[in-house]
Amino acid sequence: MKVRLLAVGTRMPAWVNEGVEEYRKRLPRDFSLEVEEIAPGQRGKNADIPRAMAMEAERLRSRLRGDEHVVVLEVGGKPWSTEQLAAQADAWRLAGRDVALLVGGPDGLEPGLSAAADQRWSLSPLTLPHPLVRILLAEQLYRAWTLMVGHPYHR
Repeated sequence: MKVRLLAVGTRMPAWVNEGVEEYRKRLPRDFSLEVEEIAPGQRGKNADIPRAMAMEAERLRSRLRGDEHVVVLEVGGKPWSTEQLAAQADAWRLAGRDVALLVGGPDGLEPGLSAAADQRWSLSPLTLPHPLVRILLAEQLYRAWTLMVGHPYHR
């Protein structure tokens, strides 16, 4: 199974890329993680935020593959414990579909994109900085995989 993290935002600091890469390289080929950056919509003084979000949603949609299980990450989604994430990942793997995890821009995801997703997942009720979300996701996917295979890292 391949997991793709499609995240709005570009040019992350080196420490973010290094953190994500640390967990990516630990994952096996049959449970791989790819990160794809999506250019954010235009923001600034007097920005049209709904238009920026619509542009981001269109860019995200254009990167989706038709056979992927789509999971959007947003505060209003369902929170999962690490054990629940491992069970979800195992279910995704058994379904034989790759997974696309979508992270929106600074204003979140366009509502239509969220509504069309297969699942909605909340990492926390807190608003998290996008760079940390990437590292947190990579680590939690690695932790879920270790639970699935009985590796002691998860303890």
